[in-house]
Amino acid sequence: MSGPKIACIGIIGKADNPLHISLFPPYLNSTVEFSFLLNSCLDIFEIRQKQTSVDQDLGLLHAVDEKLAAYGWLTTTGVKLLVIIDLIGQPVPNSMGKQKGSPRTGSKDPDLKPVFRALQTAYIRLLQNPFYSPDDHVPTIKAAAPTSNSLQITDHEFIAEVRNIGETWVLDATIL
Repeated sequence: MSGPKIACIGIIGKADNPLHISLFPPYLNSTVEFSFLLNSCLDIFEIRQKQTSVDQDLGLLHAVDEKLAAYGWLTTTGVKLLVIIDLIGQPVPNSMGKQKGSPRTGSKDPDLKPVFRALQTAYIRLLQNPFYSPDDHVPTIKAAAPTSNSLQITDHEFIAEVRNIGETWVLDATIL
């Protein structure tokens, strides 16, 4: 048996610059593919903002293929939280499969609100850090050739929290 799992978490700034991207096994070496996928999700954010008043939870942005699906959340400050789910996932231990009494498949639309709330809480904690300046992560025109790493979040506690959220999420989880 297998269950859905998080393949990638992306935190995208209000200027559509990637602030943080976490990849999870077995996708650790797929940085370019997931960067492209996250970038394509930004177009969907923009379309939904123009068409309707956007709720924080945008739900399913698009199904990439039969295996991957992208979900989005928009903060009130314009920061975008993206989670890409591997719908096929990884093997589930027998004890977990027997608890629910039914096999897990990727057909159920996962409730990712706990994941997005946990990510938003981690980001808020980062903003409360007096040594973190969010303005340092906004691309400027003055910078002739900024390196992509200079604009990314490097706070170890935040990165560890995002990694923990991605590794511990399971379908039907209500608390992370």
